[in-house]
Amino acid sequence: MSHTSRIIASWHANADQWIATIDHAEIASRTLVTNEAIVSTVMEYSPGSILDIGCGEGWLTRALWERGLKASGVDAVAALIDNAKQKGGGTYAVAGFQDIASGAYVVEEMFAAAVINFALLDKEDTEALLKNIRRVVTAGGLVFIQTLHPLVIAGQEPYVTGWKEGSWNGMKRAFVQPYQWYFRTLEDWSRLFAEAGLTVKQIKEPVHPETKAPASVIFVLEVMV
Repeated sequence: MSHTSRIIASWHANADQWIATIDHAEIASRTLVTNEAIVSTVMEYSPGSILDIGCGEGWLTRALWERGLKASGVDAVAALIDNAKQKGGGTYAVAGFQDIASGAYVVEEMFAAAVINFALLDKEDTEALLKNIRRVVTAGGLVFIQTLHPLVIAGQEPYVTGWKEGSWNGMKRAFVQPYQWYFRTLEDWSRLFAEAGLTVKQIKEPVHPETKAPASVIFVLEVMV
């Protein structure tokens, strides 16, 4: 089974656990830092419409919708999208990264922006998505990406781009099927953005209020005309 297949299979297997985890705010770094960080960053630019790619059960889509944006969410896992639709706020569809990259997911109207929050886990799918983001975002539009800060890896193991062992350690619920995920150094993120025709407008490093360490990195990118 490929890395991509293992990642998607894990999220299918853990959909209910993930929904409960988010509904009960059980990930401290999200409630303390990263949720507000991505919402406030998007709202600084206030795009008229936005596509939340890898939206999960839709918390971010709803948060942006409640702040007046025309927000839609897509995810490869139908159980997560079904839950998002039940909760309302925004519009939702089942679509994975490859659906967007290939054009199988068709939008009625191009979005002014896209947001990808802790969802870039694979190598090939991430590359394909970013290089084809123009299928859903207008030229000159924005792409917001929040991901693990590279310093987290640098403090634990060699600072080298490549596959890393994942786990569900620290989660309060019985998650199954951990998977490997693809890590990139800042240099390699920059290289990928350039290859995809995305210009870096801003980089943010949200800091955990207790540990004073960076909790994530947020890239604000512009789709080159």
